[in-house]
Amino acid sequence: MGSHFRSYIWDPVLIVSQIVLMQCIYYSFLGLWLAGVDGLVQTNRSLDQIFSYEVLGFATIQGRLSMMAFILNALTCALGLWFFIRRGKQCLDFTVTVHFFHMIGCWIYNAHLPAALSWWLVNVACMALMAVIGEYLCMRTELRAIPVNSGPKSNL
Repeated sequence: MGSHFRSYIWDPVLIVSQIVLMQCIYYSFLGLWLAGVDGLVQTNRSLDQIFSYEVLGFATIQGRLSMMAFILNALTCALGLWFFIRRGKQCLDFTVTVHFFHMIGCWIYNAHLPAALSWWLVNVACMALMAVIGEYLCMRTELRAIPVNSGPKSNL
């Protein structure tokens, strides 16, 4: 038999549970970041901040702070990739999946695809940050030296 080092077994239940976990991390931490931003500028919390593409914009302070919350959320989700996915080559897959489902959620919430350029720019930037940082963290962990002899040394 061949070597089974890092062998990959197709496990759809694991993959679906990881997708659900990453979606939960995405929306939970986005909600926390947006709540922090709302506390800074004393605005009301709303689902529009998460799903409405019109909120993200460069023109208002609320729009810029919401964009900052999305970017901070990408960094937090990169940590989620590192803790729960743990495979560098799967980080891009999970990142695109999370943002794809977010786009579908925005589409359903607004009854049409997001039309603002700022929404697309923020989401592409967040996708890039989340994937690159998550992959960097996972690869750093994967490439750690594997101890070969961890037993006590004896003097002969």
